[in-house]
This record gives sequence, C-alpha cells and structure tokens, in this order.
Amino acid sequence: MISMALKLRQGASHLCLLSVGLALSACVAVGPDPYGEPQIQLANTFVDSKGTSAGNVAVNSFWTEYHDNTLDNLVSRGLAQNLDIIAAKERINAAEADLRGLSPLSSQLFGNTNVARQRGGSDGGPTYTNTTSALGASFVFDLFGGAQRARQGGRARYLSAETQVETTRLAWLAELIAAYSDARYNQQALTLTRSTIKGREGTLQIAQDKLEVGTGNAYDVAQAEALLQTAKADLPVFEAQFNAQVFRIATLLNEPSGPLLGKLQLGAPPLRIPAGPGTGVPADLLRNRPDVLSAQLNLSAAVAEVGVATADLLPSISLTGQVTDISSATSWSFGPQLSLPIFNQGLLRATRDRRASEAKQAEIAWRQSVSSAVEDVQTAQSNLRRYKQRVATLDQAANSYTKAYELALENYQAGSLDLLNLLDADRSRIAAQLSAAAARNDAAKAWSVLQISIGTGANAPSV
Repeated sequence: MISMALKLRQGASHLCLLSVGLALSACVAVGPDPYGEPQIQLANTFVDSKGTSAGNVAVNSFWTEYHDNTLDNLVSRGLAQNLDIIAAKERINAAEADLRGLSPLSSQLFGNTNVARQRGGSDGGPTYTNTTSALGASFVFDLFGGAQRARQGGRARYLSAETQVETTRLAWLAELIAAYSDARYNQQALTLTRSTIKGREGTLQIAQDKLEVGTGNAYDVAQAEALLQTAKADLPVFEAQFNAQVFRIATLLNEPSGPLLGKLQLGAPPLRIPAGPGTGVPADLLRNRPDVLSAQLNLSAAVAEVGVATADLLPSISLTGQVTDISSATSWSFGPQLSLPIFNQGLLRATRDRRASEAKQAEIAWRQSVSSAVEDVQTAQSNLRRYKQRVATLDQAANSYTKAYELALENYQAGSLDLLNLLDADRSRIAAQLSAAAARNDAAKAWSVLQISIGTGANAPSV
C-alpha cells in the first residue's frame, strides 16, 4: 500500500465540508449485482399432473389432514422443543449478529492513556507526574460499494439461515410422522396377531376334541399347537418395534419416553391416507421449497463476495483524526488517507477470481437443488399413486383370504376338510392382512413425503 496523509489544522466546518465532498464522490457498487431470482428452464407440469399452481403451500399444516389429534399434539410440542430446530434458530441469531457488524461506513475508535512519574534533574529534584492521553477515530468511505456488497451478502446469509430452519422443520416432520405411522402400524399388527392367536386356539381345541372322540389324530394336534406358538412368537417382535418407534418419537420431541409410551400404548387407529392436495407445478418449488430458497440465497451471498473482492482492487479513502493531551497541552490532527493497492494486485486478483469461481459453484448447486426438488416430487407422486393401488389390491386379497379361511373352518368342523388345508388358509389369511396393513402404512407415509417434497408445512404454525 502507498499512503498519502495530509494533516490539516483547520476548524470543524472544514472537516464537515470535506466529509460531504468525499461522500458525494462515491461510485456505484462494483461487481455483479446479487441475484434476486436466477433463471432456470422448468417443465410446465409434473409427469401425470395437471398444470395448476398449488400456491403458497408452505403455510399449510398438512399433518392435520390425517385427522389424528394425538399426532397434532405431538407436532405442536415438537416444533417448540426439538433440539435440531432450536439449534437452527440459534444460527439465525448468529447470522443477524454478523449482519449488524457490517456497516456502509467502516469506522474505528481508539484511545490510550499513559501515566508516568518522573524525577527532575540528576541531583534528585522534585518528582512530578506526566500524563499523556490520546483519542482517535478512523472512517473509511465506501467509494466503490465494497461495504454495500458485504451487507448484501450478510443479508443473504441471514435469510438463508431462516430458510434452513424451515428445512430442518420439514426433515423433523418427515421423521416424526414416519415414526408415528410405524408405531400405529405395529399396534395394528399386534391386534391382528392377537386375533390370529385366538383363532388358532380355537382350531387347536377342535383338533383336541376330535382326537378325544377318535376322529382326529395326534399329528393334527401337534401341527395346530406349532402354528399357535408361531403366532405367539410374533408378539414380542411387534412390541419391540412399537417401543422403538415410541422411543424415537420421544427423542424427536426432546421428552422422556416413559409418559409417552404409556400414552401411545392406549392405542389408536392407523393413519388414514388423505386425499390431495395437488402437487402444483415445478415453478412452485422455487418459492415453496426452503432448501431451494437457501441455495438461491447462498448464490446471492457468493455473488456479493465477488463485489467485495473487486472493490478491494480499487483505491480507498479514509479520514483519520486524533486528539492528544500531554499534561496541560492539547493538540489534534486530522487528515484524509488515500490507499492504493499496487504491490498486492496479484493476490487481490487471485482472491477475486476465486470468489467468482465460488459464485459459479453456488449457481451450479442451486440448479442441482432445483433438479433434485423436481425429482423428489415426481418420485413421491409416483410412489403414492402406486402404493394406493397396492392398498386397494391387498385389501381385496385380505377379504378373499378371510372368506376362504371361514369356509375352510366350517368344512374342517364338518369333517369334509383336513387340518392341513385349514392351516394353509389360516396362514394365507394372516399374511394377507399384515401385508394390507403394511401397504396402508406405506401409503400414509408416502402422502406425507409428497407434501414435504413440494414444501408444504415449511412455514406453517403448529396446531
């Protein structure tokens, strides 16, 4: 740096005139303007969807469509207590503090005081105290908009921190709803298994009665007993899976698991599969998906850094003043300082080129986030449609197997069907019922995944 300092001993009016003149000489901010909304080519509609915008779905509390009061209560508590969400909100405070530290006019205030006791003369004269105080200030003018670009970048990072909270909310909602749905499915599986155990106990009793009257045999009794014990062995598996999901929910809520386990053990129906709403159009993702918005804001911040690095290549002017008090004498000085970055141009240009490359990388990351968001929606939409079809088919299969089992039981009691065929019908019935329940659980979770993939609930209030 080559600096030129002019020390002027003039009145306060001269200082004000010089400050105004420097401010009026400021140039437009250098470097590219941060993006408001970068452009990207998107399809008019999703595959197998109508071309109708979904609007601002980010404010919709989609989980209420399940019509499950317990789930609503869990979401309400969790949104206020989850540690991941709290940590994400704290990052907003950090970004806000960084933003407050950026100013269009960089300033610095400094001062010091020195106190020394001295003895006059070599013959041990009187001792006196010598006090020196100095107070100074320096103001750097934003001639080429470097500080302005820094504030634009800080603002973008602050807004990005806000969208990251919304991204964290959606990820948390996905986990909570999946865990709750799995817990209710395992409860339904327990109910089906207990019903199966009751039915197989009846089958065993029939086999034993036939053995006693001489129309049956011990082999049939042993088979009936084995199938009964197999059903009983399934109970601990479903119970363990239910408990694991409740423990997961407790962690997501940042609550003790004991009271929650007792509450959910009371039971409730599995989650229903809500209808709609539509997926909207791909362009909706640019305003509703918080991760896409975050990537866009990161791009704006990166572009602003290019402006900061470009401004560093250019001259800067600062006003520096100092007031010094030595014992009873007071002096002051004031002067502008011109800084010309000549000998470090290579390093500064390399920094600017790096910032330009980082901005390009941020643009690529934004485009990737948009493409991934579109893929998420299309995959979730396809899964939900196919899962619903599977539910309908498996429900029909479960009904058919139940009827077949009932007929087989009647024929076995009447003696026109052997036990082996009855047990086969029983196994097919329970397998079909569990498969239908699992498919319904998958579809209920897929509906939630679809809503989250289009950004629904990112900024919704809790129930």
